[in-house]
Amino acid sequence: MAVMTLAANLAAGLNLFSVSPLLPLAIEDYGIGRWEAGLLISMPMLMGAVMGIPGGMLVSRIGIKRAFMIAWVCMGLLSLSAFAPNFLVLLVLRLFYGVGLAMMVAANGPLVMQWFRGRQVLLINAGNTAILSLGVAASVAGAIPLAEALGWKAALTVYGAACLLGAVIWPLAPEPWSSEAGRRARILVRDVIRVLRGRTILLLLVGDVGAIAQYTALTGWLPTFFNEIRNISLEEAGFLTSILPFVGVFAVFAGGALPIRFSFRSILVFSGILVTLGGFGSFLSPGIVAIYLFVVVLGVGSWIYVPSLLTVPMRLPGATPEQVAVVWGSIMTFAGLGMFLWPILVGLLRDLTGSFFPGFLLCAIGSSSLLICSLLLSGDVASQGADS
Repeated sequence: MAVMTLAANLAAGLNLFSVSPLLPLAIEDYGIGRWEAGLLISMPMLMGAVMGIPGGMLVSRIGIKRAFMIAWVCMGLLSLSAFAPNFLVLLVLRLFYGVGLAMMVAANGPLVMQWFRGRQVLLINAGNTAILSLGVAASVAGAIPLAEALGWKAALTVYGAACLLGAVIWPLAPEPWSSEAGRRARILVRDVIRVLRGRTILLLLVGDVGAIAQYTALTGWLPTFFNEIRNISLEEAGFLTSILPFVGVFAVFAGGALPIRFSFRSILVFSGILVTLGGFGSFLSPGIVAIYLFVVVLGVGSWIYVPSLLTVPMRLPGATPEQVAVVWGSIMTFAGLGMFLWPILVGLLRDLTGSFFPGFLLCAIGSSSLLICSLLLSGDVASQGADS
């Protein structure tokens, strides 16, 4: 089961930002504005936000295996990208990807909780996040070379085919040992409200949204920014941006190991500092060496806290797989809203002002929510890491 869930996260990562380096080509081919191109990144995030909490509730009703199958099929529709005749059709395919991503995130939580125990939970959470980050890095770095060989829409089809393959193989996956019990435990709206009223959960959700919104906006627009403003070739700009998820592969493994020695709150605070500094430096630095340095800092900060973010809800008193599905779905909802709004805002401000700086500055300021909310976490979270 570990291999299957790792494969799901890899496929999701391959398609998360694969369109990012290709936005200039989409703008030219479809004759659209930058804010419209930003919809290819942000609208799937909106669908993920809309489906996050309902997806968590649905997992408890239909079971983990069926939920993952829905996720695979929805994400696999991206394999049709090469046949998209216009911008609207491609956007619809990306919307289905957002639905599938939300279902996968919501189902991942209870799957991990049911199949793994103790420190295995931290390790599998770190592994899932790391391989998702690896998928993002591979697709962002390889999109332009693949587009030059096959065409930019065909490149998207190649990445989408990984999800289609997953839909074919997934029926062979075993059922989680407690899946039947999970189907009998119904999660109602009042249960969702009760879970989300917890102070720790709210702080985690708000802190995460600032960091992930900045990460999405910068991953989406830095290739274009580096190309247009810093006069970096589009291929090198894509490679430079791919450093964000690439260093994330190592950062999340570190994030999975650090709770053995440090508290979850300490890791979250440290990550918040890196996210804020790296965000500002990635676009304000005039020199290429400094840009590389701050991109690395941003990449580490944006990923190292994720294993702690995903594990803390599992360690709270009375946590059940069904509640974890709701929390992970809520993470998708809160984060998805930020991931939807910021790429559009950056593109819109670029069209209105002629500059990327206003939008990027707002992103960097908003990312400080991770640091602020982490400092406000209670002492019980501060001591949980040592008990991992």
